[in-house]
Amino acid sequence: MEVDEIVKCVIIGSGPAGYTAAIYASRANLKPVLYQGIQPGGQLTITTEVENYPGYEHGIQGPEMMVDFEKQAKRMGADIRFGVVTKVDFSSVPYKLQIDEGKWIAAHSVIISTGASAKWLHLESEQRLNGFGVSACAVCDGFFFREKEVAIVGAGDTAAEEALYLSKLCTQVHLFVRRNEMRASKIMQDRVLSKENIKVYWNTETEEILGEKKVEAVRVKNNKTNQTQTIPVSGFFVAIGHQPNSEIFKDWLTMDEAGYVKTVPGTSKTNLEGVFASGDVQDKIYRQAVTAAGSGCMAALDAERYLSEKGIH
Repeated sequence: MEVDEIVKCVIIGSGPAGYTAAIYASRANLKPVLYQGIQPGGQLTITTEVENYPGYEHGIQGPEMMVDFEKQAKRMGADIRFGVVTKVDFSSVPYKLQIDEGKWIAAHSVIISTGASAKWLHLESEQRLNGFGVSACAVCDGFFFREKEVAIVGAGDTAAEEALYLSKLCTQVHLFVRRNEMRASKIMQDRVLSKENIKVYWNTETEEILGEKKVEAVRVKNNKTNQTQTIPVSGFFVAIGHQPNSEIFKDWLTMDEAGYVKTVPGTSKTNLEGVFASGDVQDKIYRQAVTAAGSGCMAALDAERYLSEKGIH
């Protein structure tokens, strides 16, 4: 294949991890090239108020925060480009990456910050009210529903954890489980079932989220009896899992059963030297903007050390 250019460091993805990696890599004179991907700014661009990122005393809108990150990375000298990495060839160094199914570039180091996407129910109302009462992150947004009633859908450990988290803030948590049992670990199920203000609805499907400009209620159906009911709520949380955006790397990198890229504990190193992973594509536990940013910093520092050891200046 014909390569159009060779660079020292390519960063794939433009959320907190990618932009932070770009800031650090630029300051280390790695002259990083960052491809923003299909959703410049990542998941924070579909988040409204962010109140838990340090330094923003009064909170900030997610999209505005990502603009700040991008501007800072550009000021440091990062080469930020529109474009999606559609294929990679990690068979030899420098590694090769295809951009928008067209040109190929080569890189002596690669930082993967492609994130993860929340799985949704694919309801029209869910997408329309996303950010207006609909959320895929209780830790991010639960604070806004203090002393209110909320609903959450899911049956695994994540759903159980988020229901318990919400139960500390909200007056009532309605948990919808599609089957007659949960997939969550026994200890998490016991905690959920013993919590007085969590009400579990078994064999229950979400039909529609109701509200014009914000969430006002949810209509659910029992798939055994076919009975429907409408429950007034102010927030609706989807906790049916995340999908790491790692598909194009599956032939090259070691991943867990869910597709999260495995890194050496305490580092951003993958199974291939010179390839590093940061942010939600390798983190299924915390998934916060601040932890993603921290891991982006780690990836840039790891890349800098790697290139230095290889004598690439």
